[in-house]
Amino acid sequence: MEPISVDFLEGLDFPLYASYISAGFPSPADDYLEDRIDLSNYLVQNPTSTYMMKVKGNSMQDANIHEGDLLVIDKSLKARDGLPVVCFLDGEFTVKTFRQINRKVYLEPANPAYKPIEITEEMDVRIWGVIVWVLHQPVKR
Repeated sequence: MEPISVDFLEGLDFPLYASYISAGFPSPADDYLEDRIDLSNYLVQNPTSTYMMKVKGNSMQDANIHEGDLLVIDKSLKARDGLPVVCFLDGEFTVKTFRQINRKVYLEPANPAYKPIEITEEMDVRIWGVIVWVLHQPVKR
């Protein structure tokens, strides 16, 4: 998992409809075309500290983060209990949920096949950034 700059998102815009899409009775959406949306403005709050990474593995599947998904990561945000984070752990990137219980810090997977990792002083670990968006296809092709 290598970081990808979000520069390629700049100027990438799509039509934006003024109404929400119905998950029930369909409505004629063309009547509500409002503007265009620039994905970089929508996905990126802090351009100089935002990167993307592609997920490999299944340790976060129950958090709806799957292999092949693109993660939008903001390095300027501080990790807080319950947030999904990208960590640099013993020379490798990993995706986990940041947990702080009493004075202990854990990296918690979202798959029962994996165990939480308690962060100790002996470990080489850095919280690299907070995941702010997960981009994936609704159905893998």
